[in-house]
Amino acid sequence: MSPSRRPPTLLTQPSYLASQVSKYGRRLIENALAERNLALVHYAALTALDELGPLSQQELAAALDFDKSHLVAHIDLLEERGLVKRVRDPGDRRRNQLHITNAGQVLVAELHPVGARSQEGLLDVLTPDEQAMLVSLLRRVLESNDAARASR
Repeated sequence: MSPSRRPPTLLTQPSYLASQVSKYGRRLIENALAERNLALVHYAALTALDELGPLSQQELAAALDFDKSHLVAHIDLLEERGLVKRVRDPGDRRRNQLHITNAGQVLVAELHPVGARSQEGLLDVLTPDEQAMLVSLLRRVLESNDAARASR
């Protein structure tokens, strides 16, 4: 099977290239997570709570750049599965903080290698040094755009 033809003009646009490569990587990790009845949004939320600590739903949505209204149903599912819990925010009793449970911490520790393995092969066309450089460059672009978004 030959590779699909793509419009040459689009192949000059970094955002198009990044989004197309991202689709391949996303499919790989989503397939790996689906074996555990999880979606990427669940893994992202659990990882954020594990690494950043308790967050409000709004803070979690901002940390992941997700729409907070879409996140609620996913948090509900994680709570039903005993992976997160909502706790009244002691600083503002009108809102809840999300806490990862012990079961959530165990699961996220199991998922990190699953996520990493799912990405194996995605960048094999690049040398290890090129792969590290690509990740470094993408992080730099992301951090710059995150800073610009935060300053608005």
